[in-house]
Amino acid sequence: MIGMKPELDAYGQEIWNCYKGNSTYEIVEREDGLIDLGSALPYFQERDQWLAHEREAIQRAHGAVLDVGCGAGRVALYLQQQGHKVLAIDNSPLAVKVTKLRGVKAARVLSIADIRTLRGPFGAIVMYGNNFGLFGGMTKARRLLAMMDRITSPDANIIAAASDPYRTSDPIHLAYHKRNRDRGRMAGQVRLRIRYRQFRGGWFDYLFASPGEVRSIVEKTGWTVSEFLESPGPGYAVILKKS
Repeated sequence: MIGMKPELDAYGQEIWNCYKGNSTYEIVEREDGLIDLGSALPYFQERDQWLAHEREAIQRAHGAVLDVGCGAGRVALYLQQQGHKVLAIDNSPLAVKVTKLRGVKAARVLSIADIRTLRGPFGAIVMYGNNFGLFGGMTKARRLLAMMDRITSPDANIIAAASDPYRTSDPIHLAYHKRNRDRGRMAGQVRLRIRYRQFRGGWFDYLFASPGEVRSIVEKTGWTVSEFLESPGPGYAVILKKS
C-alpha cells in the first residue's frame, strides 16, 4: 500500500485542519472501545518545544536522513535547517501535502511497509512521534529492520521515539495488556484507528514496548541497541546501530 484512500485519511484531515487553523484535536480509538482525545499541535512543534529526549537524540542523525511517519514535517524541517538531505515519508497524502507546504523539499506518500522501494543509502532513519510503534509487533518489526538494513549505510543508525506500556496503573490499560497476552500478542501491541469528524481511518497495529522488549525485538536483526534516552514519563528514545 503506497498511500491510503482519501476517505480513510482521517489522520491527514486532522493535520490539514490543524495547519489551516480550523481545529487542533486528535481522536484515537482502540479496538476495545477506549477513546483517547489528544492534540495535533505537537506535529507542528519547533525543535525547542520537543520533549527533552527527542531534542538530545536527534543530534545523533548524520548523512542523508529518512523521516518515517513525517506527519506535518517537524523533524524533516529541522534536519533540513541543519544541512541534512532529508526524505520525509508518510502514508497520509494530506500529511505529505502539509509537509511540502511547510517547506520540506523532498516528501513522498509511502507506507513504512514499502521502504524496500527506496534506493538510499541513508545515514539515519528517524521515527519520531512515538513511531517505534509503526513496527507493529515482533514479526513485522524484524521484517522492517531487515529492509532498513538494506537501504542504509554501514555506519547508519535508527533514532526512534518509543513508549513503555508498563508505566501505568490504569486498570483499563492493564486489562488490555492481559487480553493481548491471552491472544498471544505483545502486551503493548495496540490495535487502533484515527478518527476525525466524519472520517475513520483503517485499523492497524501500533506497538508500545519497554526497553527490554526493544532489545528482544532487535536481537539477531543486524541492528543493536546503542543507547536509551529516558524521560520522567513512559516516553523514551532509542538509538539503534548496525551490529
